Amino acid sequence: MKRRLIILSDLWGFEANDWIRYYLNILNTKYDIKCYDCCEIGNIDKRNFTKQNIHLQFINHGIDSATDKLIELEPNAVDILAFSIGGTIAWKAGLKGLRINNFYAVSSTRLRYETAQPNCSIKLFYGEKDKFKPTTSWFDTMQINLEIIQHRDHDMYSSEDFAMQLSEVLKVPH
Repeated sequence: MKRRLIILSDLWGFEANDWIRYYLNILNTKYDIKCYDCCEIGNIDKRNFTKQNIHLQFINHGIDSATDKLIELEPNAVDILAFSIGGTIAWKAGLKGLRINNFYAVSSTRLRYETAQPNCSIKLFYGEKDKFKPTTSWFDTMQINLEIIQHRDHDMYSSEDFAMQLSEVLKVPH
């Protein structure tokens, strides 16, 4: 039986992002995958679909709503692969009781504000050019595994070559 992998979207959700298929094509042979669109589970109003408006909704209520919804939807232990805001949502869900085996987050820049961490194996990925990634001292304090991807920025996860690179890193369940 395959282990369950939860994939959480970035700020934009999956509706307008076809890059998620790169991950699904590679990982569906290794995992039983469930994708969650962070806009949907965070009750984000997408009528004014600008970065500023969507971001503000996540900060004001969406992160908390999505965190609670994720805990409700996933009663059993899971592996997590999360992108950007999805990483923050999964992290906070882990702190509130979501049972996580392995946590992989890509470009989850809001984690720089966290001072506690979920009880699981954690690996974070950031582009070298992502100006909002956590500082080296944050990683040292939190004692978290980090991989900096050279010459890449925040949206590196939307490329097929990064999806292939990342899939090699994810632990393949036995």
